[in-house]
Amino acid sequence: MEIGGPIPFLTQEDYSHFYHLFQDMDSNNNNNNQNNKGGGEGEQGGGDKEKPKNATSNLKDIITSLILLEEEENQDQLNRAVDSDQHRATFDANFNHQTQAMNDYMTQSQAHYAQLDELDHSRAKRARRSTAAVAAAAAAAIPEDSSSLQPGSTSPVQVQQQQQQHHRRLWVKDRSKDWWERCSRGEFPEEDFRRWFRMSRATFDMICNELDSAVTKKNTMLRDAIPVQQRVAVCIWRLATGDPLRLVSKRFGLGISTCHKLVLEVCAAIKTVLMPKFLHWPDEETMKRIKREFEGISGTPGIPNVGGAMYTTHIPIIAPKASVGTYFNKRHTERNQKTSYSITVQGVVDAKGVFRDVCIGYPGSYPDDQVLENSALYERATRGSLKGVWIVGNSGHPLMDGVLVPYTHQNLTWTQHAFNEKVADIQMVAKEAFARLKGRWACLQKRTEVKLQDLPVLLGACCVLHNICEMRSEKMDPEWKFDLFDDEMVAEKSVRSNVAAQARDQIAHYLLHHGRAGTGFL
Repeated sequence: MEIGGPIPFLTQEDYSHFYHLFQDMDSNNNNNNQNNKGGGEGEQGGGDKEKPKNATSNLKDIITSLILLEEEENQDQLNRAVDSDQHRATFDANFNHQTQAMNDYMTQSQAHYAQLDELDHSRAKRARRSTAAVAAAAAAAIPEDSSSLQPGSTSPVQVQQQQQQHHRRLWVKDRSKDWWERCSRGEFPEEDFRRWFRMSRATFDMICNELDSAVTKKNTMLRDAIPVQQRVAVCIWRLATGDPLRLVSKRFGLGISTCHKLVLEVCAAIKTVLMPKFLHWPDEETMKRIKREFEGISGTPGIPNVGGAMYTTHIPIIAPKASVGTYFNKRHTERNQKTSYSITVQGVVDAKGVFRDVCIGYPGSYPDDQVLENSALYERATRGSLKGVWIVGNSGHPLMDGVLVPYTHQNLTWTQHAFNEKVADIQMVAKEAFARLKGRWACLQKRTEVKLQDLPVLLGACCVLHNICEMRSEKMDPEWKFDLFDDEMVAEKSVRSNVAAQARDQIAHYLLHHGRAGTGFL
């Protein structure tokens, strides 16, 4: 509620009322004095006269005080109004001064940029005039009989084209490419090359040959195209080291935006060209070999008909602008005491740690069973395509047709303990494969500068390059070792198929009664 203005202490009616009251009391006092002149004792009469006089004097003092108070209040209000006007005038003056300063700065900036544009225009105009003059001189110097030119000599038209090309190339910033030129030579040490690119030169050359048709660019009049090997090297270096783009730019003598563009282009080419060749679901013959390898993975015969080990890991990301809550990783945040956002990578590997199926890009708040439900592997299992094949998961995955997981309830029997031990051996294959994936490609260990929509392509390229290195037996250096740690939570509905539950019990009894169960659980 607002107050419109000052409220007077006394109104005009109050003054009139006090004035009439004062006059009435004066007349009453006069009448009393006249009536008391003739009678009564002297001392008593004198006391009666003094009382009205004192009352009248006190009333006058009160009225005088009230008038003085009102005058003081009016004066204070007037002073406050004057101060408010002064403050308002000062504020308006400062505002006008700042506005004028900003307008002057804007005018100066516009004039400066206009002067620069005019200077650039005049330079371009002079360059065009000089080019036209050279062309005219060259045309005038051409003899009518062109056969007079000697073999190997340069015609004036060619000279003109070379001058134009040289003039335009002056706009390209010159950066040092000494490191890449030394690295691309054949005499460069193989050990240094493998340490920086996480693979041998032979594997690198094979990748370049496979991607040649997809990433090759043509030369233009402005500049020469970046060679295929340098394009692939920029991408692999970025994935292997995780260095910021500014360091990659200095290393290869290219612009920052150029390096970022090359990384995305080469990753897309890897997904298009190499993924169908090196990351696909195994055929029937390959699946039989994988089953045999998994069955003897622990040194003793284990679970039969295992076609893959499944694991889900998290890749840290920068907090996205949209749907930030779905990418919030509560478990990593609580463990690291630092706000974490991530996306998931679910992978199925064979006995050698080669990825056979991947599902990339679901938010980090999703548990393992929810990621599985949204993957192509889940559709393959529900359609019955995994008949006769078990994909071994961990406690975060549900037990269902085609997916085998350990027992998670309390008070397990010896048979169930032995089964869980065999499942842990198979799961270790998947964990070690993901540890080598993150150790070899350090960009997966920290938040990258790639946008969220481009990140699945980059992660898919890392999985494909991992498969190539595994298939070509590229060794891992101890310094690349990465300790994989992902929280495993028991699935909300751990058993989703009674048929699968009965099959798991039969496998557990088969392992125990046929001497395939170990004794590590004891």
